[in-house]
Amino acid sequence: MKAIQLKQYGGPEQLVLTEVPKPQAKPGQVVVRIFATSFNPVDPKRTSGDMRQVFPIEFPFIPGGDFSGVIDSIGEGVGDFEVGDEVYGYSMPGGAYAEFVAVDPGVVARKPVSLNHVEAASLALVAQTASQALSEAKPSAGQTILIHGAGGAVGGVAVQLAHQTGARVIATASAESQARVRQYGADQVIDYKSTPFESIVKDVDVVLDTIGGDVQQRSFSVLKPGGLLLAMTQPPSQEKAAEHHVRAMMLFTKPAAANLQTLAAQIDAGKIKPFVGKTAPLSSVAKVWADLRKQHVEGKIVFIVKE
Repeated sequence: MKAIQLKQYGGPEQLVLTEVPKPQAKPGQVVVRIFATSFNPVDPKRTSGDMRQVFPIEFPFIPGGDFSGVIDSIGEGVGDFEVGDEVYGYSMPGGAYAEFVAVDPGVVARKPVSLNHVEAASLALVAQTASQALSEAKPSAGQTILIHGAGGAVGGVAVQLAHQTGARVIATASAESQARVRQYGADQVIDYKSTPFESIVKDVDVVLDTIGGDVQQRSFSVLKPGGLLLAMTQPPSQEKAAEHHVRAMMLFTKPAAANLQTLAAQIDAGKIKPFVGKTAPLSSVAKVWADLRKQHVEGKIVFIVKE
């Protein structure tokens, strides 16, 4: 089968399209024929070696976590799927930048019927991240939640889910994304390039931080006492949290079939909409990764494996 592979830590130049053996379904596994996979910022961080203490990888390595496709074969002891079922999911160990991937069925669910494979692959991880963030934050009617990076993949889904709780949703996004973020249900959208959010926001109950860095540090001041800062890119400062009398924690996404099933129902009910910003063939992964060092792409980047 065709796959994107690298043989040592490094940048996009290490990614090579090559032929590798097709995986076989071991007991307790399914093999999925992949139609589409997508880019996540964690992918180049893992392959560069920056995360080797947390996510060590063995070489040769096939990156990629998101996938949407069909069940190709089923290992002994798996009774939840049949060959030909359309599914989507996320492989934490990688392996999705390929024509086939062998995974635990506990991270796979039937694809939302209202989405094609490109759209489903775009949501496999980010929708789980956003939904688990909202489950942790538990915003409700009468409360206010500030979502940073609302024009991005995780932030966009988070706005849609937060809107459904009845909470007031304030979002930061670029001017180009503001109309779309308002359609997601944001009550107020702040152009982060022209307006410091802390100059107009105060006393929020929850901050969802998908950005990190200086944005995270500045976010402590807008929380009311007892509020929560939920970070997704870097662990927040517990010293700053104590100084502002708030809670702060890091979210670690846990891919799960049950979560994907719930999300599929919400997607098919029209409560969550994907936003694919760019599609490209699997063979162009190295070029796309290199281009991302110089330019930002609005929406999810999806690699098409099978037309």
